Amino acid sequence: MRPENLDAQPTILVVDDLPENLAMMAALLQDRYRVKVATSGGDAVRIASAAPPGLILLDVMMPGIDGYEVCRRLKSDPVTMDVPVIFLTSRTGEHDETRGFQVGAVDYIMKPISPLVMHARIATHLTLKNARDFLRDKSAYLEQEVQRRTREISMIQDVTIMAMASLAETRDNETGNHLRRTQHYVRRLAQSLRHHPRFSGILDDATIDLLFKSAPLHDIGKVGIPDRILLKPGKLTPEEFEVMKTHTTLGRDAIAHAEAQCGAPNSFLRFAREIAHYHQEKWDGSGYPEGLAGDAIPVSARLMAIADVYDALISRRVYKPPFPHAQAVRMIEQGSGSHFDPDMVDAFLAIADAFQSISLRYADTDADYAREAALLATNGYAAASAG
Repeated sequence: MRPENLDAQPTILVVDDLPENLAMMAALLQDRYRVKVATSGGDAVRIASAAPPGLILLDVMMPGIDGYEVCRRLKSDPVTMDVPVIFLTSRTGEHDETRGFQVGAVDYIMKPISPLVMHARIATHLTLKNARDFLRDKSAYLEQEVQRRTREISMIQDVTIMAMASLAETRDNETGNHLRRTQHYVRRLAQSLRHHPRFSGILDDATIDLLFKSAPLHDIGKVGIPDRILLKPGKLTPEEFEVMKTHTTLGRDAIAHAEAQCGAPNSFLRFAREIAHYHQEKWDGSGYPEGLAGDAIPVSARLMAIADVYDALISRRVYKPPFPHAQAVRMIEQGSGSHFDPDMVDAFLAIADAFQSISLRYADTDADYAREAALLATNGYAAASAG
């Protein structure tokens, strides 16, 4: 129910079964208010439901539906529940007044009526109603505005992350649907761990959503790796591998620079920065770039490590065939406690079928593989490898 126009005369619905009482009330009210009348409880409910008035003056003793029942019905209807009801009655017992308040009335005026008292009370309750309506509408507006801004911020986050991830895709011949698959792997694995004692304080819904958005940036640093190394189809030399390893710090620095530009060092990109920097670390400390071990590796990077390795194992490349899902699962399991967080591996094993479903849903096409081969050939590496 929307509040009435505050600049217009409020509408008062007067309910009484005696015509002379209605005429008297109309005469007392018509200079200040628009007046509607009803001669029965049933008519009062119908009129109020069709066009909620600003306030209702309600007689208690009426044939058929008495005033108490009328008030109860009005208060149980969402359309009229906020309309203030003032009882007008000659019943003076304390229990009568108590009952009136119990069924939802805001006031109780005894007959014979004092016009000054009645006008004062009507004005008071209309003012209170207008204030409640204003606050309710203001609250609803603010809630809608918060929802709108939240959607807007989420869209900006999505666009920012995917724009940066697309930049990485233009350089890396191995991406295909890899970015999409890995972000779904990360979300599914995080969801399976959200109630785990080690992770329940970290992996709430908002964090999992940001992890999902951030995962595509795990290899953003590869844009800084020379083509002769990034696109090489064969095994890298030790020197080349040292250069390749720098993609982790390049990715971290690029994301940190973006955060600095917007003045938010702990922005929604913080998980992307962690993932880009640390997803090549290993549980036993043998990874890079810093040789972190165990819980020193951010949770986001540990999740990404499993997702990234699994997808690399099952994916076909120009220089290698894909491993079957079952073999990839066994290899992840064998890496528990050395490459990967053991608890995360246990969670992965429990939902390995979900990983396979994701891989099939976002499987690379023959066209993807053809583009990979063409890119390699364009750079002259396929022929060199074949030789």
